[in-house]
Amino acid sequence: MKEVLRENALESEAIHILREVIAQFEKPVLLFSGGKDSITLVRLAQKAFYPAKIPFPLMHIDTGHNFPETIEFRDRLVEELGVELIVRHVQDNIDSGKVKEESGKYASRNMLQTETLLDAIEEFGFDACIGGARRDEEKARAKERVFSVRDDFGQWDEKNQRPEVFDMLNGRIDLGQNVRVFPISNWTELDVWSYIEKENIEIPSIYFAHKRSIFWRDGLIWSAEDDVVYREEDETVEEQVVRFRTVGDMSCTAAVLSEAYTITDVVSEIRSSRISERGARIDDKRSEAAMEKRKKQGYF
Repeated sequence: MKEVLRENALESEAIHILREVIAQFEKPVLLFSGGKDSITLVRLAQKAFYPAKIPFPLMHIDTGHNFPETIEFRDRLVEELGVELIVRHVQDNIDSGKVKEESGKYASRNMLQTETLLDAIEEFGFDACIGGARRDEEKARAKERVFSVRDDFGQWDEKNQRPEVFDMLNGRIDLGQNVRVFPISNWTELDVWSYIEKENIEIPSIYFAHKRSIFWRDGLIWSAEDDVVYREEDETVEEQVVRFRTVGDMSCTAAVLSEAYTITDVVSEIRSSRISERGARIDDKRSEAAMEKRKKQGYF
């Protein structure tokens, strides 16, 4: 009974936040990666504005190194919902010389998303960007408010944030500023999975156990099914049954050994896991403050 009450409270809070976004901002957008958190946000937005359609577009910052299963799912979901999807590509900024692609063993395009995101916010004039970040993911994300103000350079100042008392959300911004909005800040990874199970929400197939060609590096499991993931000659490819707990850029997202073939299996696996969700993201391991540094520069 306590779990049901908590789920209902979290859903009500998220719906309240989404309605506040529409009430307080002129041009919001929902940042959509095709991952479980942004998929959950889409379901919450459907409920918040039913029977009307979701009243803002979805936007994907495509690194070009996304899992093919995620892109296929993204396009199918958008078509089913009949909502607008905006896609901006990191590759365009690489081609123009605006950003420089990394090379080597730990090269990733994850950092390069920031420039493309900031360009898109300016291009469309978005004043609120709704995202699926949660406080339990990482310590820098734990510091953020639900309405998190970015300056006119897209930067976040963790020492100069507004207080948020109870459910009062202050969306007042100056010219050039925008707000990152996190309706599921107070959810845990287990809350998200339990909600997906309860709502019977479809998710990309890579979240479930499947046989995959992989190789091991630094104790993590990397997909060997696409050449965007760097592999040295002595790193041997083998087949294992794995799944992914996150669906970030392929070049920095590792899999986990798993026998979770259904959503019920996934919920059970998460309940017993002692490894954090972001433990399989190599970009978070670059330094103790890797995420905080990215967020200060405008990363989501």
